[in-house]
Amino acid sequence: MRIATIILALAVFTVCSSTLHASPLKTLEGTVVKVLDGDTLLLLSGTRTVKVRLFGLDAPEVRRKLRPGQPFGTEAKQALEKKVEGKKISIDVVDVDKNLLVIGMVKTGGRDIDREMIEEGWAWAYRQRLKEPFTSRYVSAENRARKMRLGLWRQENPQPPWSFRFEQKIH
Repeated sequence: MRIATIILALAVFTVCSSTLHASPLKTLEGTVVKVLDGDTLLLLSGTRTVKVRLFGLDAPEVRRKLRPGQPFGTEAKQALEKKVEGKKISIDVVDVDKNLLVIGMVKTGGRDIDREMIEEGWAWAYRQRLKEPFTSRYVSAENRARKMRLGLWRQENPQPPWSFRFEQKIH
């Protein structure tokens, strides 16, 4: 099973590495079998389980064994679970990272789940990784959530996950 996942990821990576924009390069379809945190899930596509990271956002870290979590990490995970767990979704694949993690835009019922997570205040627009035409849409969604003090924006000065990971030496 691990070999099949690696072969799938390498095939997707080969297609993805030839472009620098955020257009869908391949679409994966399947059922979400588990949400790992507010921006990562496991997708059962055919007979393979693929780890997928949502494109363009970064959610607060959840607590794991000996590693601390961030405020609203659990709530972000629960929000994503309500949206997708056990549901059939499609992933517009944008990239495959060095660890063979598929990075893509999650769609279900015509909804952009990535944007919804930001708009509801469960994640930051991940400006370091965003590409047009999504930058303005996702940053605008974050600005609306901040203004309305939704989700993690109820905190006075929330720490971005990339800063938290750096401090905790989580890479």
